[in-house]
Amino acid sequence: MSLIVGIGGTTRPDSSTEQALRLACSEAERAGDEVRIFDGSYMTSLPFYHGPGWTPDSGREMVDAIRDCDALVIASPGYHGTISGVLKNALDYIEELAGDERIYLHDRPVGLIVTAHGHQAAVTAMITLRTIVHALRGWPTPFGAALRIGPDTFDDAGSCVDPEVAKQLRIVGEQVRFVFSQGRAEG
Repeated sequence: MSLIVGIGGTTRPDSSTEQALRLACSEAERAGDEVRIFDGSYMTSLPFYHGPGWTPDSGREMVDAIRDCDALVIASPGYHGTISGVLKNALDYIEELAGDERIYLHDRPVGLIVTAHGHQAAVTAMITLRTIVHALRGWPTPFGAALRIGPDTFDDAGSCVDPEVAKQLRIVGEQVRFVFSQGRAEG
């Protein structure tokens, strides 16, 4: 059994970004993997990394889960052409892994999802996420879901009712699992 960590969402509970993250991670759950999700509510509770109110125990649960995980899925809304501030702050906590033997996200596949109301914001935020993952020594999966989301993409139960969006989220979840399983088989 593998551990997959999902990080994402917005300050709004059950946002479309969080719903997209959960749907992509459900691929791993169906395959029997353990999934730990750190959603918007968790991210908004984090103090600015090394800022006022920060202690070495801040974000410890997320940092330890990332340290132990086999793969990640990261989801962000596209805000003004980039990722959200709460996600960027959460990703800054990965600096706590700088001294580890498996530094940052080394040898871990990372699936990426961006939700936005327009294509331009989704694509530019995806470029930012890929750049961050590369800087953290992770392996972005070949497919990243840069999604144009509307008010009717998810129903009240959190199910995706847009077949194209659902397909893209499944691909992200499948690729994270595939890349990890291939790396494990070869390593």
